[in-house]
Amino acid sequence: MIGSLRGTVLRKKPDMVLIEVNGVGYEVHCPISVITSLPAEGQGVFLFIYTHVREDTLQLYGFVKEEERFIFIKVLSVSGVGPKIALAALSGLSSEKFASAVNSNDIDTLTAIPGIGKKTAARIVLELKDKLPVTAVFANTDYEDAMSALVNLGYKRTDVITILDRLNKKGVRDIESLLKESLKLLSKTDQ
Repeated sequence: MIGSLRGTVLRKKPDMVLIEVNGVGYEVHCPISVITSLPAEGQGVFLFIYTHVREDTLQLYGFVKEEERFIFIKVLSVSGVGPKIALAALSGLSSEKFASAVNSNDIDTLTAIPGIGKKTAARIVLELKDKLPVTAVFANTDYEDAMSALVNLGYKRTDVITILDRLNKKGVRDIESLLKESLKLLSKTDQ
């Protein structure tokens, strides 16, 4: 699975960017906010990538911030929601505003996003409320180091982020405590 790309912007379109990495061009679908923040064609770029694989397709989705990718994955986990709606969610709102709308049960804000009706918005809130992280968590270097270490140990990134976010809300922030407490919680989920 492709987790990130570092290369050169060859072409930008409204919903996609073509990135060349060592002579190979990757088509990466991105939220509008990401497309507008990318450097000009011919310039270097780094994106976090979500690889979406189905029987008939393999598509890459790119994000500037790790939390954007995390929210995209969480939105995809909602029943009846596919990549098109997940991408629209992050094109319509910043990751912070989307998480805030979900956590505060703000259906009106969610339905303002093209492609998301009242039923889908209600399902998103029902399934994701209190599961989206506080964005400040991602600015914590110990948090990022703990996440990297736990993922390298073989734990699922989404499980790791959920547990680290829960620990952050409890006030656990130093690397040693994050790793110790996360391993305890993750070992319980493996049983």
